[in-house]
Amino acid sequence: MISVFRDFAKSKWAAGLFILLIISFAIVGGSQTDVFKSLGAQHVISAGDRSVDANQFRADFERIRTNAAEQEGRPLTTQDLVDANVHVRYLEAQTQRLGFMEWADRVGIRPDESLIIKRIREIPAFFNQVTGAFDQAQYEQALARQNVTPVQLEEEFRDTAVTEHFGSAVSAGLRSPRIYGALVAGRALELRDGRWFNVTQAMAGTAGAPTDAQLTAFMNENAAQLRRPEFRIVSVVLFNDAAGSTPPAIPEARIVERFNFRKDGLSTPERRTFTTLTVGDRAAADRIAAALRAGQSPTAVAQANRIQPAEYAAQPQSAVPDPAVGTAVFGLTTGQVSAPIQGRVGFTVAKLVSVTPGAPATLEGVRDAIVAELQEEDAKARVYGRVEAYEKARADGKPLADAVREVGARIVQLPPFTQDGRLPDGQPMNAPPQILQNAYALAKGAESDVVDAGQGQYFVLRLDDIRPAALPTLAEIREPLARQWVARENARRLTNKAEELAARVRGGEDIAAVARSAGAELTSQTGVQQNAAAQSAYGDGVLGGLFGQGRGQVFTGPASETAFVVGRVDAVRAPTAALAAPIGQQIRPRMVQELTQGAGEALVSAAARAVKAENDPARALEALGVTPSATGAATPGAPAAPAQ
Repeated sequence: MISVFRDFAKSKWAAGLFILLIISFAIVGGSQTDVFKSLGAQHVISAGDRSVDANQFRADFERIRTNAAEQEGRPLTTQDLVDANVHVRYLEAQTQRLGFMEWADRVGIRPDESLIIKRIREIPAFFNQVTGAFDQAQYEQALARQNVTPVQLEEEFRDTAVTEHFGSAVSAGLRSPRIYGALVAGRALELRDGRWFNVTQAMAGTAGAPTDAQLTAFMNENAAQLRRPEFRIVSVVLFNDAAGSTPPAIPEARIVERFNFRKDGLSTPERRTFTTLTVGDRAAADRIAAALRAGQSPTAVAQANRIQPAEYAAQPQSAVPDPAVGTAVFGLTTGQVSAPIQGRVGFTVAKLVSVTPGAPATLEGVRDAIVAELQEEDAKARVYGRVEAYEKARADGKPLADAVREVGARIVQLPPFTQDGRLPDGQPMNAPPQILQNAYALAKGAESDVVDAGQGQYFVLRLDDIRPAALPTLAEIREPLARQWVARENARRLTNKAEELAARVRGGEDIAAVARSAGAELTSQTGVQQNAAAQSAYGDGVLGGLFGQGRGQVFTGPASETAFVVGRVDAVRAPTAALAAPIGQQIRPRMVQELTQGAGEALVSAAARAVKAENDPARALEALGVTPSATGAATPGAPAAPAQ
């Protein structure tokens, strides 16, 4: 059920996003030239109070494009994704999802805020690497790097909790009818009798050496595959320190100053192990506190009150979701039980198990980390200084080479590469995507402005040469092309011979007589079952033919790279009931999963229809800056596709 909402995120276009696709708040769209269109909010996706406007859609799609390019190892444009219909799949998935979430909110399916806080504080990226404490600033910075706000992430976690709980409810009571398992088991254990023989290349004949005319025609037929892409050769101006250079030493005074500034953050905080039990009213909390003080275990008390205890193992105070609970717990002594604590949700009673004292940071303990931090800052400052000096030199009219030499930068020429970042041998070139994009935007001999590659790195490109796309000459590829031509002709002859012999069997000739006439050995087997042992013994071609045709039918198919099989299904026999019954029972759990998936999809679609969720593909294309005529886009205003 939950996978209904996650299928798109697992696709190659969106694998590796920082979080699941983000649900945006309703924001009024951009201005329109049509006065009537500007009267209302211009949404790409609408589902009740939830919507995605053009700006949010464009930002989400840019994250998809960036992630897809990383996964593919080559640059991808928005047009590439639109041509692959990714925008339509995204629209459909988000429309269904927003529609379901709107419906869930309307019927009152809402998670408790403590669940959201707990999930956020379980993500390692939001914790200080040195202190182990949750760091609010680091949390916000990590999200900002992904163009995500805390509000958006928290809304995403709320929606995730809703889908998980709803999915669990849907799957809890589903059972697969026994007949379903019986049908599958019957098919799996069915037995078949058949006869077959192999048609070899020797029986079909082999092709001779091709003529130049035949090779030229073959090359023209496969021009798209044989055409070599355009290659470009660029020189890159690098402003960073050369690899292997020794960075300047950091003065001790700076190290001490930085340590003193960050000492509190570098220290190890006190950690505590404790258990909390939360209920809705103070009277119940008083009873829980009394039971704990009487010596009952938190687990027993939780069971008696039908609640779930929350276990915290060696956690700093900053990791406790509720500040009031954290303050109270870190004021207890080992073994002490707190009074009822009124927190964000109900009343909480805590029992402290153990205390791990904190430890202040020492200069020697963190010296290497501080030195590395300062060296990185200095290296970025040197890069920025060289960039500023280079730009001034160029503004003063100095040629690129003179400016590079003057500021202490360096020029490196890259090997030829294609627009998708491939070297002549087909291997990917390890270079930032900005280099590929700028290289294919320049004219021959042109130089780029300074390009910010991120992470304090800058470069300048000069396009040295362009090798146009072209077909290779016949002389260059004669040998491999001839091998491919012969292989194609041999495969054609083999297929034709197999079909010729199969036609004789279909026409009424006995398969044994047909096999003898071809000089082939006939194989006859009874009781063949569709399993791994039969696959290994007879091959996919035979097994697929035997179980892909009815009784008395003839089949053909590849037996290997150099042979075809021709066969006949002589008999089909049902399995023994005593053997099929246990198999039917064993596969029922998997069938329940498939039924749950189907039920989940139907429920999500029904929920989206109930709130009239819809999307506008034309507005989506407009937001992406792509014209509908270039993509064959769907009809504007198309609603979410319902599950039938």
